[in-house]
This record gives sequence, C-alpha cells and structure tokens, in this order.
Amino acid sequence: MDEITDFDALRRAMAENSGQPEGPARNARAEELLAEAEKLNVPLAVIEALGHQLKVYNYSSEKDRMFVPFARLLRLWDEHPEDFDEYEAHSLHWVFKWVSAGMLDQPHIPLASIEKWLGEMEHRYRLAGHSERAVRSAEFSVAAHTGDLERAQRAYTAWLAADRDRMADCHACELHGQGVWQVRSGRDTEALQLWRPVLEGEYSCAHEPHSVLASSLTPLLRLGRLDEARAHHLRGFRLVRSMESMRGAFADHVEFCALTGNEARGLELLAERPAYFTDTGHPRSRLDFLAVVTLLMDRLTGLGLGERQVPGPAGRSWTAQGLAAHTRAEALELAGRFDTRNGTSYVGDRARARMAQRPLVERLPLGVRTVRSAPAPVAAPPAPRVPSPSGLSALIAEARRLSDTLQPHALEAWAAVAQAAEGAGLEARDRAEIADHEAMARGPEGVPLFERAAELYAEAGDPGEALAARARGAYIRALTGEVDAALTAVAGLYDEALALYAEEATGVRQTASVVMSRARILMRRVHEAAEVPGAAAEAGAHGPGPAAGGPVQGPLSDAEQAVREVLALVDGRLGDDVRLAARSAEARAMLAELAERTGAAGRAARLLRQAAAEYVAAGLPWFALEHEVRAAALAHQLGDMGEAEGALRAALEHGGPYVEPIGRAQLHLQLAEVIGARQEPVEAAEHALEAAHWADEAGESATLGAWARHQLGGFLLRQGRWAEAAEVLESALPDLSAETHGDGAVVQAQWWLGDCLSELGEHRAAAERRLQAAEIARHWPEQQDHATLAHLAGESLSSAGLLDEADRAYARAGELWRSIGNPHFLVRSLRARAWLALRSEAGAQGARDAMADAVRECEHALETAGDPAAGEQLTAELADTHLQFGDLLARWAAEEAEVTEEAEETEGMTEEAEGGTIRAAFEDALAQLDRAAALFGSLGTEGLHERTGAELAAGRLETELGRPAEAAARARAVLAAYASADEQDETTEARRAEAARMLRLTETER
Repeated sequence: MDEITDFDALRRAMAENSGQPEGPARNARAEELLAEAEKLNVPLAVIEALGHQLKVYNYSSEKDRMFVPFARLLRLWDEHPEDFDEYEAHSLHWVFKWVSAGMLDQPHIPLASIEKWLGEMEHRYRLAGHSERAVRSAEFSVAAHTGDLERAQRAYTAWLAADRDRMADCHACELHGQGVWQVRSGRDTEALQLWRPVLEGEYSCAHEPHSVLASSLTPLLRLGRLDEARAHHLRGFRLVRSMESMRGAFADHVEFCALTGNEARGLELLAERPAYFTDTGHPRSRLDFLAVVTLLMDRLTGLGLGERQVPGPAGRSWTAQGLAAHTRAEALELAGRFDTRNGTSYVGDRARARMAQRPLVERLPLGVRTVRSAPAPVAAPPAPRVPSPSGLSALIAEARRLSDTLQPHALEAWAAVAQAAEGAGLEARDRAEIADHEAMARGPEGVPLFERAAELYAEAGDPGEALAARARGAYIRALTGEVDAALTAVAGLYDEALALYAEEATGVRQTASVVMSRARILMRRVHEAAEVPGAAAEAGAHGPGPAAGGPVQGPLSDAEQAVREVLALVDGRLGDDVRLAARSAEARAMLAELAERTGAAGRAARLLRQAAAEYVAAGLPWFALEHEVRAAALAHQLGDMGEAEGALRAALEHGGPYVEPIGRAQLHLQLAEVIGARQEPVEAAEHALEAAHWADEAGESATLGAWARHQLGGFLLRQGRWAEAAEVLESALPDLSAETHGDGAVVQAQWWLGDCLSELGEHRAAAERRLQAAEIARHWPEQQDHATLAHLAGESLSSAGLLDEADRAYARAGELWRSIGNPHFLVRSLRARAWLALRSEAGAQGARDAMADAVRECEHALETAGDPAAGEQLTAELADTHLQFGDLLARWAAEEAEVTEEAEETEGMTEEAEGGTIRAAFEDALAQLDRAAALFGSLGTEGLHERTGAELAAGRLETELGRPAEAAARARAVLAAYASADEQDETTEARRAEAARMLRLTETER
C-alpha cells in the first residue's frame, strides 16, 4: 500500500478504493484514508475524504454509519464554506437526499426528526438556488413509507411538476421511484411503461437498471408476461449478485423464485448471501429480505418440505419450517418498530401481505439448472370418467368404453372392475374381459390368462374373440423370444378366424385382431433376423426393395404380405370403430418399418406420417407420437429439414401431454436444433428452454439438460441477450463434459460465454473462458479454433489492462496463424501487439518494430499469393496495416507533444530535441498514410472509402505540421474522388463533409 504523502496520492488512493467491491473492507479503507487526510493539513483533503467515506457507507450494508461523516461535513460547510470547491459544494447538497432516505430507513430515528430534516433540506436548497424537485421527491418517500397516501400523491404530483436541475436524481433513479409508486397504486402496466427507457438502456447509473429489473418481476408475472419476467430475472440477478448494498433488489429475486415454482433456485440465492440475514445497517432492506425468506420457507413447507435443510443465519442448522418461524418473527418485530415510529400499521400490513402471497405461476422454467423442490407431476392422459351412479355395472361399462376406444387408462379401469367383482358371480363375458385385460397388464406372465380368457369368451358364445385372445397370447410368446412357436400357434388361429369370418360367424374386429397378431409375430421374425449377423442376408433381406421395383424375399416379404392383409381386411370397414382405425394405422407404420429396412427412407417417412394422421383422426393422438418422431428422424436423414420440423411439431402437439419428461425434453431439443439451423434463434431458444426444463424434471440435468442449456445459451447469444446467455452457459458448464457431450461442446460453451462476458465488459473473466477453451482446442488436429481463441483471449486481456498477458496470447495466436498458413490473422496479431507495445514498457520503439514486422509479413504473403483474388485481399490487408502504422505513429507523437507542452508550461522548459523527434514521427506517419492511400487506390472502387479515409487522415497531419496548402490538396482529392460517385451512402456524405470542413479551415489558416 503506497504511503499517502500529498493530496494527489490521497486522491489516487480514494479512486482506487472506489473501484473495490462493496463491503466492510472498502469501508475500513475509507476510514484509514480519512485519518491520512487529516495529517495533510489541507481542508479540502478532509472534505473529500469525508465525502468518500460517506459514499462507500451509502453503497454498503453499513448505511447507518453515514450520518456521522455527513454531520461533520455539514458543520464544516456552515463554518468554512470557502474550503469547499464547486464539486464538493455540489456533492454536499446532493447527499442530503441520501441522508433523508437513510433516516427513513432507520426505525430508531423519530419521524419528527425526519420531518425537521426535510424542512432543513428544503431551506438549504432554496438558499442554494436549487429546484424543489428533489425536496418533493424526498417528501413523497416519507409519505409513501408511512402510508399517508394522500400526501404521497400530492408530493408525487409536485415532484413531477418541479423543474429538473442538478440536484434531481438521475433519470433512471427517478423513473424507478415513479414506477414503484404506480405498482403500489395497482397500475402495473403504467409502471412498466415508465421503466421502459431504463430497461432498454436509454438511462442508467450505478444501481440502474439493477433495481428496475428487480422491481419489474412481480408486475410482469401478474400481467402474464412470463418470458420478460424470466429474462429480467436472469439479467437482473447477474447485476445485483456482487453488490452488497442491493439487498432489497436481491429480495425481489428471491420473491420471484418463490412465486414461480423455483423454490430450489431461491435456496441457492440465499446460500450466496448468508450475511443478509444479520446485517443490521439498513433495517428497511433487511425487513424486505426477511419477508421474502418467510414467503419462500412457507412455500417449501406447503409442499411438504418443512423438514428440509435450508441456508439461514450462521451458527446453527435450519429447516424450512424452523427458518420460516424465525424470519417471520424477526420481520414482524422489525416492521413493528417502523410502525411504532410512524404511528401507523402500514409497514407491518405490507410485510404481512408480502409473506402471505400465493404463487403466480406453478412452474416457470428459467433455463439455468436447478433441482425441483417437489416431485414433478406425472404427465398422463385424462383420467377415466367417474361413473354415476356408482356400482359394478357402471364400472364395467366405463372400463368397456375405455378399452373399446383404446384409452390409456383402460387397463387400470379393468383392474378396478376385477377388484370390485370379487365374489360377485359375473357373466362369462365379463369374466373373459377381466382375464383378457389382466393378461395384457401382466405381459409375459399373462400368457396362461389369455388361454383362460379364450375359454370364457367361448363359453360366452364369442368364438372369434376367443381366437383373438389366443392370438394375443401367441404374440406375447413371440416377444419373449419364442417366435417359431408363436408362428406355429397363430397359423392355426389365423385359418380358423378366416373360416369363421367367411361363414359370418365372427366380425371384422375379431378377425382383424387375429390377422394383426400374426403380422406382429412376423415383424418380430424380421427383427430377430436383423439382430443375428448374417441372418438377414441369408433370408434375402438385402434383395431389391420396393423403390427398385423388385420383390422383397424372406422374412421381409412374409411380414409385408401379412401387413397388407390387415389393410385389405379393414379397408372400407372402419366406420366409427376406433379399434379398426388403429389396426389400419399400425399396419401402415409396419410397412414404413419394412420400407426403411429396404432403404426406401422417403417412402417410410410418408407412411409414418400417414399412420400418425390416422391415429389422430381416430382420436388417438398419443399413438401418433412414436411414428412422428421416427418420421422426423428419417426426414432429417434425407436432408428434408422442413419435413423434419413438421413431424416434430406434430409429435409435440399430439403426444406432448402424454409423453414422459425425458421424451418431451428430447422432442423440444430436436426441434430447437432444426429451427435454429434455419436461423430462427428466438423460437429455437423457446424450445431449448423447454428441453432444459423437462430434462431437469426427468432427473437428467447433468446429461440432456446440460446439452439443452448449452444450445439455449447459443440461441440467446445470437439474439444479443448477453446477460441471459451468460447465466445459462455458466449454469451448463459444470455439467458439460468431454466424455458425455464431447470436448467440442465444452469448447463451444466456453467460447460463447467468453463472447457474452466480453459484450458485458467483464474482460478478465472473458479472457479466462477463452483461454480455457483454447487449452482444450490445442490438442485438436485442426488448429483453426485454437488460433482464434488465443487471438480472442488477447483482445480480452488487452481490454482488461493485462498487457503482458495479452501480448503473450497474441504471440501464441501469431505462431498458430503462421503454422496454418493464415497471413491475414498473423498480420492482425502483429498489429495488435504493436498497439499493446505502445501502452507498455516496450514503448514507441517496440510498437514500431511490431508494426514493421506486420508490414513485412503482409508483403511476403502478397508476393507469394496464388491467385488474383487472394492478392486483392492481401493488398487491402497491407493497406490497412500501413494505415494503422500511420495512426499509431501519429497518436504517439500527439501524446508526446501534449506532455512536452505541459512540461514547458509547468517547468519553463523547451524541448527542441524532443520537438524534432515528434515532428519526425508525424512525418513518418504521413508517409505510412500515403502508402495506405496508394494501396487502397489500386483496388479501385472496392477501396474507395478506405483510400479517402487515409487521405483525410493525412490531411489532418498536414495541418498539424503547418502545411495548409498540402492539406487543402488532399481535401480536394477526396472531393474529386466522389465527384462521379453513384452511391450516396452515409460514408460518402461523411467523407465529403469532412473534406469540405478541411478546405474551409485551411483557407482560414492561409
């Protein structure tokens, strides 16, 4: 730590401390600096140190400590106003607002004292000639806090009516306060309209848009604008996460989690800030925090998780139920202190209302990983209708309705019948159906029950259904691997069923059931043949397929013939019979599989879509899902992205309500990738978000969920939603692994995150991500990505002020660009190192050397260019290098001239030798610009704008060197270059305007 020996050193130390993170350490340093200031015996030094101390207290959890330095500052002002410079006099009046708000936030300060202070503020502002806008704003805050709503409205109106002057809060803070009042008055839409300029970046400050983003969350939820609410949470929490002074905004984000089914994320947020439970320097924000913690804990308790361990105040372990009781008591006690001070119940009423809120959304997916607090509801089709009147006959009727229409709950309904029918002495038909459905439910263990069902159907006088039951049993045997035995059994059943049907002794439904069972068994033989190496070829599976016009032999041929028999049987006989419609759809799906096995993927996809459409038309959309997914895969394989997208959309539409969470995740993710490929990142992001949500619900956060978040981050980045993308990618990266997702996904996520952080101005963090990605990519055979990442890391390190590290990154990138034969980026890396050198110890000479290397490398590449197009590109690169060389030299010379001029003024020195060096640098810069202009000129119209830009830059240097005639000549050359220009674009107009100004200035100088 540098010793404070003079006022300048003190100011440097205060500036450095201002850049440190909010918190006790920064506050303690401010106290040390005040002690150092008092040793300097400079009144203004003490005033500035007190102002600095007051500022860091205000932006921390120790806001209650700012009253002492302010009282001392005010006394100094009253006793010696001449000691204050203009800035400190302004600052003193500015912080009146902080102190008035700070008093309101401290329940031990009497309301009468606050009102007296408000009058003092009004008096001093009037004496200083300031508008009453800030005073009325402060009065509004007092009235709104105490619940005097009539006075608050009057003050609000007066606040807006008063003129804005230097004492008014910044636009962003004012709009935040005005919007909060609209929300409190029940006008959410109006509040969001007021906040729009802050949310869109038109106005900002140290605490905005942080506070507005937080305050907007609940209004957006109430209005049903869920996508915006999600975005504001991800963007806003990132802003407040590291700011100790923003406990109130932090509380809004915890509240958002409690109101949207994201209780687990709320717990994660609490774990990040344990000190918020106990920091007492700002009681009002502590009350806000305690209230929303109570809300969150009550929500968990209501979900049956009252005994869950949760983050809480240090010193003991907490359950949700225990913490709820603790924070409720603390919040109500604190609210009571405010109400006692204020003489109203307003603060307590609002706290109780906040704690009693109910969720506004059952579950709002956020995209970031979070474990669900309570078990996810199981996705299922509609439950069976409850029969009325109740009774066994009603149960049977309902079960029969469900099975006849192939509803998903049919087996459960028949199980209920079986339970209710014990000892009831049912008819043979009823007992047959009970046995039949129990057999279906048992799978391989149900084969004997199919036989029992067949006996009962025969006893009931339905020989066709008896055959169908035995055929179902045969198919179950095939599923267990007894395909040959099943085929033998079903062959006889098939012949009997056809004979009965011919005699009109059974119906089409029963016959179709037997014929379909036979087709299913033959399909099982196809599967077995495909599973045994060589068996398919021996059976003729590789013979010419339908697409080639030839017959298909062996198991494939037998299966196809059996399937077509199903279609021939039911064709034209469907009517309203759901079962027959399902037979037709299933048969087409079988034909699709056979077509796919013979290489006819296009025909297979069409058949699958047809099968799905038949299921949907029959009112059985859940059966369509599998076929639409398969159709999408085939379309993707064929490169038909439109067809793939249509099939996936249909799958979600028809199967979404019935498919398991992991299946929904996969469908949404596939659709996201297809839509993203056609450059629609907004809709693609919506599906990636849903995919991440359902993967979490399925317990696959670390696998499919991580991949979905990776994709979501990329889609958000493509929309320029940097903060949201960063949150999502940071959430995905801990789960992305080379083993599960591939190292390419890890590198891409790090790369994207680095891009986001760079856009957000977090350059050091961006560099870390890019270097981590580069370290993985360095092991890849292809080094293009490694080089690019090293180059980007250099940019980030340079922006972060880490010049040595940036130079090393650019050097690494340059070596890689050279090794892969990319002269353009090799030259750019050398130019970047030249600019770095100018800012580092290498200085002007190091910068010259690096830029000269760039020129040489580019000239060498140009000499060896293989074709005219490459030559033109390298000519442009060389011209740009000379342009930057000239700019670099001119900038160094201008800075040196300024330093020399200051030295002459302060020390009475003349620097003739230095002046000669500076002039020589300007001359060298001019020569570089001339080379650039000539090279750009050789490119014709393609280089016109660049050439004129170089000419104007040279003209400015001519003026600097005292040569107005030469500058005028260059200006005329620019105007002449555009005399016959056809396009009147912005660059053309800007170049002409600058050239005209240059001409006017040179004429004045002459």
